[in-house]
Amino acid sequence: MNTHRRRLALAAGLAPLAAALPRFAAAQQAFESMLMFIPAGPGGGWDGTGRAIEQACRAAGLVSSFQFENVGGAGGMVGLPRFVNQRKGTPNALMVGGSVMVGAGIQNKSPVTIKDVVPIACLTEEAGVIVVPASSPHKTWKDLENAIKANPRAVSVAGGSSGGTDHQLLGKIIKTLGRNPREAAYVAFAGGGPANAAILGGQVTAGISGYSEFSEQIQAGRMRALAVSGTKRIPGVDVPTLSELGMNVSAANWRGVFGPPGINATQRQALVTLMTRMHASQAWKDLVVQRKWTDVFLAGDAFSKMLAEDISSTEAVMKDLGLA
Repeated sequence: MNTHRRRLALAAGLAPLAAALPRFAAAQQAFESMLMFIPAGPGGGWDGTGRAIEQACRAAGLVSSFQFENVGGAGGMVGLPRFVNQRKGTPNALMVGGSVMVGAGIQNKSPVTIKDVVPIACLTEEAGVIVVPASSPHKTWKDLENAIKANPRAVSVAGGSSGGTDHQLLGKIIKTLGRNPREAAYVAFAGGGPANAAILGGQVTAGISGYSEFSEQIQAGRMRALAVSGTKRIPGVDVPTLSELGMNVSAANWRGVFGPPGINATQRQALVTLMTRMHASQAWKDLVVQRKWTDVFLAGDAFSKMLAEDISSTEAVMKDLGLA
């Protein structure tokens, strides 16, 4: 099929969506505007994902303008009800969320959970990295491991919201070292900025988060990366995995986007199509490499199935932590 015919086919496929969307545009542009709801403070992983989506969609000519709304707290459980209640039925709204929100909903026994929004696409997976400030006496993973094994309560660890992926990883580490995960001295922060400040200021012993949130500080020599939590090393990052270091532990933080409740099947498919086209763009591919994310794209029903499985497995870890 030549270029002209491909463009005609694309335009024909998008035409039925026009009535369901605000100012739905021609072949290249999918939405005139998009509300990007971030249920966390600025500077963290979800915010970074939302900004990357904006950058890629603009570069690919898919969306003209973005409006961002950040509402942080409790692993997304403060912002989520707001998105559900205020954006119900809004066809041009997306919420960034991820595995952290699954654990937070379980822990907080929230009446509104990730089950109340519409799965659109899982985009990325990011291995966690365990860091200490450059001035830390813990020079290697073994140093930190020995300190945790001796007394988990004496090793304070900063991360994202309580019950989230970072907290779960610490619990798995403590359990593997033969201690009770409930002994974890976990210090939760609503955004990446405050967590960075606490680590750099020596207010905590160590920190756990996605690599991209600490990469600038690691590269500047202000933090020392001791281990990563993926099953493989992060490409281009000379930091061993926990399994290489003798720990049978792995974890990764997935991130994706959700639509508000009340949208119809056609409107949902329009959002799925938008994310599918964005994922295929060179701009998005470049951002994934630049930010050292792992591409785990799943859209629509495939994402819904994955989410159900993740909720089930997370419940088991949360019980070990005494949070479910």
